[in-house]
Amino acid sequence: MILDYLDGSAPADYQADLCVIGAGPAGIAIARAFAGTSVRVCLVESGGLAGEDRSQGLYEGTAHGGAPFDMAHSRMRVFGGSCTLWGGGCIPLADTDMEPRDWVPDSGWPLRYADLAPWYTKARDFCQIDPAHAFGPGQFDGPAPRKPLDLDPDALVNLLFARSPILFGEAYRDEMRASPNITVLLHANLMELEANAAGTAVVKARIGGLTGRRGHVHARHFVLAAGGIENARLLLLSDSVAPHGLGNDRDLVGRYFMDHPRGTLGTVRSQTPDRLTRPYERTIGKVRAPVAAEIGMAHSAQQRHRVLNGRVHPFPVEGAVPQGIRALRNVRAALRPPTRDEGALLEARLSAAMQNGPSAATAVAVAPNLAVNAVRLGLHIGDVLRAVAQRVSDKPTVQSERVELVGFFEQAPNRDSRVTLGDTHDALGLRRVNVDWRLTELDRYTYRTLTDLAGKPLAEACGGSFEASPWALDETARPEVFGTAHHMGTTRMSTDPATGVVDTDGTVHGVHNLHVAGSSVFPTSGWAFPTFTIVALSLRLAEHLRVLLAACEGSGMT
Repeated sequence: MILDYLDGSAPADYQADLCVIGAGPAGIAIARAFAGTSVRVCLVESGGLAGEDRSQGLYEGTAHGGAPFDMAHSRMRVFGGSCTLWGGGCIPLADTDMEPRDWVPDSGWPLRYADLAPWYTKARDFCQIDPAHAFGPGQFDGPAPRKPLDLDPDALVNLLFARSPILFGEAYRDEMRASPNITVLLHANLMELEANAAGTAVVKARIGGLTGRRGHVHARHFVLAAGGIENARLLLLSDSVAPHGLGNDRDLVGRYFMDHPRGTLGTVRSQTPDRLTRPYERTIGKVRAPVAAEIGMAHSAQQRHRVLNGRVHPFPVEGAVPQGIRALRNVRAALRPPTRDEGALLEARLSAAMQNGPSAATAVAVAPNLAVNAVRLGLHIGDVLRAVAQRVSDKPTVQSERVELVGFFEQAPNRDSRVTLGDTHDALGLRRVNVDWRLTELDRYTYRTLTDLAGKPLAEACGGSFEASPWALDETARPEVFGTAHHMGTTRMSTDPATGVVDTDGTVHGVHNLHVAGSSVFPTSGWAFPTFTIVALSLRLAEHLRVLLAACEGSGMT
């Protein structure tokens, strides 16, 4: 069932076997794994079924460090999580992403691809990717809708990823509502995980709503699945028994914060730019490609240059838009009904803030007069007919003026890149988050290396020339990079409590019934989109919890 904690008729307190905090892909995957069983699950979500400015405001905080970072606009507080805005990209990690590298300090997972492979299979089903799309370490099988470029395999490689066709909140909302053993609490915020006197177990979760309502969820096991920033913040806020926060005896909670920095490496100018861009488009016509290609740095190049992983995507930037096409776009925009829906407007703002590269289309001002644009469309209908012919021949309808090569990078683990609690408080009275996002010299060296490896060869592939962005080659320049809303590392996984917050099962060291799901447990990230691995690890954790809860049931523990 789905209840709204703001509704006074909903109970203030709950009894469950399993309490999961956060209804993003991780939380929904774990809760759904118990649907139809005897396990009572309480799934606690801070937001509602659609975006709301008031709930979103709880993400506000402060930031400083080596690159711009806006935590309020890089996440979404809603049933379905930030993946309400995702592009659907799914790709597994490879052993080369998970093994220790002697040139990358603090690198290495305590797991390997073989440990995750069966859970990647289950994640493919959860993400509703066609089972015909097989996968292996680091990529899905093809073919891609268009043949990728022939690349120098010692420098660059084509890697295929699959596209999930779903938004998790929409896809699984009705199933959550219909499951009698699952209670979804909307607009319920975790205030603190209250532990026993020794700090070795969580007794209950204290929850609250923005109206001032307060209550508790009592459970046998608790899972934090609130995202790469909030997981750490909530552990740090749980300090009634543990003064530095639960699981933080070694001062590791919040450290090693990582994102996938992105930045424009340079510009390609060519008479035939689509030879470079078309093979890597993710939408063919108006249809999302089920499998698409990305240009990644070859592992041999990473070893040879002793750099981090990375990828580069060629984004076309339109030139002059023919008058008929501009008029058609204006007519379509004028016919589109305006919206006052708060959720839709919030999603539009966040989508713009989280955009992963320059727009593929030039911005077009919407003329206020539909009739004027209709007349212009009629006068320049030849432009539209030519565009239709171009589309039929699988060519762009508007010629690109240039191509921007945008790099997306793995970030080196760094203890000093971290999430802490700030000095201000949110509407619930909880300390807001502070993010100190720091880059290392290894990060900067990786940006320069990928620029060297990719710029000229990709330009030559379309008979063009490459002009590097000054920052991408100058080791003294400040990197012009931004986040990609892939927040990772703040509760990293390790077999040793001295080097990690959770063990290989996602259980917090020293707190036997507290677990963490999501990319905050990633020790390193590769360049891969994180959601596919988040879901795989969450399903793996759900199976571990099933065993633990069955043992509790068998022993009569309450």
